[in-house]
Amino acid sequence: MTSNLFALYTIVVNGKPQGPYTLEELKQLKLSPGTFIRKPGMDDYKEAQELLELRELFGFAAPKFTPQYFASFDQRLMAWAIDYFLITLIYAVLVFAGFLLLEDQKERIMILIIGGVLIPLTKFVYSVFADASKTQGTIGKKLMEIKVTDEHAARISFGVSLLRNASKILSSLSLCFGYIYSFIDKKRRCFHDIIAETLVIKDRLL
Repeated sequence: MTSNLFALYTIVVNGKPQGPYTLEELKQLKLSPGTFIRKPGMDDYKEAQELLELRELFGFAAPKFTPQYFASFDQRLMAWAIDYFLITLIYAVLVFAGFLLLEDQKERIMILIIGGVLIPLTKFVYSVFADASKTQGTIGKKLMEIKVTDEHAARISFGVSLLRNASKILSSLSLCFGYIYSFIDKKRRCFHDIIAETLVIKDRLL
């Protein structure tokens, strides 16, 4: 097995991979704790502070949690749209079946009105359970390869998930600024993420 001294490291500079470098050559470079780097045997890039030998070489402090890429607003929005589409599709099928069974016009209208309440309520309940599940997210999030975590990139509890999803009301009532805030937050958090102390992260393959 090749030792760390001779391992070849590839670093990312201005969004482009450079190298490979040996550990000795890295000493001559000015790496920051957040410099993305990869060596043989790694499936993905990691920040320099995550590698023990680089912490010892440059004196970096160990990160409080594993650094992640944070999900962008458009990824989160797409996941939301997918979930709503699937829930609405299921409801449309049920409504169609109801129309076939019911002949009274008032009853048909009542089904449509009830759906206006049940669809967002179903989305809320589903999100609470899904975000706290092993998949750490809904079907929409799964398809977008993003998931909900706590600040240590771990699975959240049901209580935290309930608080997070309920707090989305505040994000919406603030003229949606609670969502827009994710554009200026370094961790791309919305108001409800800050309240529940959660993150939405994504795969970080380059």
